[in-house]
Amino acid sequence: MHSTLRKVLVVGGNGFIGSAVCKAALARGIQVTSVSSSGRPYRTAKGHAPAWTANVNWQQGDALHPQSFAHLLPEVDGVVHTLGTLIENGSYKAAVKDGNVSALFGSFVRAITGDNSNPPKKVGNENPRGYDAMNRDAALRVCEAFLSSPATGNSRNKPRPFIFVSAEDIFRPVIPARYTDTKREAERGIEQMMAGNSEYRGVYIRPSLVYHAHIRPLTTPAAVLLDLSATIHSKVPRSIPTPSSILRSLGSSVYPLPARSSAFESVANALTIPPIHVDHVAAAICIALDSQNGVKGVVGVRRMRELLGWS
Repeated sequence: MHSTLRKVLVVGGNGFIGSAVCKAALARGIQVTSVSSSGRPYRTAKGHAPAWTANVNWQQGDALHPQSFAHLLPEVDGVVHTLGTLIENGSYKAAVKDGNVSALFGSFVRAITGDNSNPPKKVGNENPRGYDAMNRDAALRVCEAFLSSPATGNSRNKPRPFIFVSAEDIFRPVIPARYTDTKREAERGIEQMMAGNSEYRGVYIRPSLVYHAHIRPLTTPAAVLLDLSATIHSKVPRSIPTPSSILRSLGSSVYPLPARSSAFESVANALTIPPIHVDHVAAAICIALDSQNGVKGVVGVRRMRELLGWS
């Protein structure tokens, strides 16, 4: 089956997941345009530019004001929105990239305690690097601009996909609940915009812990432990209590109503959902981009593994 996918736009293409998507798409013969606040090409932690970066069209734009790159939208067959923040103070990204354990620990402590000694400037009541702006509002505004951009006559990848990189609920209570909440709010908002519009489809990629041994070495130890936990849990008969089942029981007693799960449920998810390599996330996104594969809606880790042919 010949792919109808020719050109995609990646919002945040010089980031961790975004750069992996750019690289994977290029390997499949897809033209790639990246939009980021800096417009600079992806660089490794040591400042090197991989060879593939020369084949990406790097553009500067503001996801909260997508009119800055709206002229690019009609000519693409799909959009991948990878922008987001795990912790509002933003310092964790440099710590993870540099492999600075103490700085990363400090970021988590500040997230848990709510201490932000160096907050970014607010525009009105909005923190431009906060959860609401980065994880929800930016995605909704880019999606709205995409839906308003009529595809050129050359586009055959229909319905045109808007792929939003969301997250599995595995990070609480280490990461504030607002992180996952804003991701879910973005998913619902995008789905509402898509309702009744057969020319577009929403895809919500929900990775667990995303790791890479060389690019993000600090993620590897946690990934090894969580993968072992998920493997063990998958082999234990349901009749035997496990750490995750005990946590879920505790969580249901604290939050009996399904509207709001407890942090126990989130920890249980972390113990049972395997981590996923960033390149595998990118490969699943590329499969979902091609409309001939019929992917839409929520795509969790297990669904990603299915798309990759692992189960």
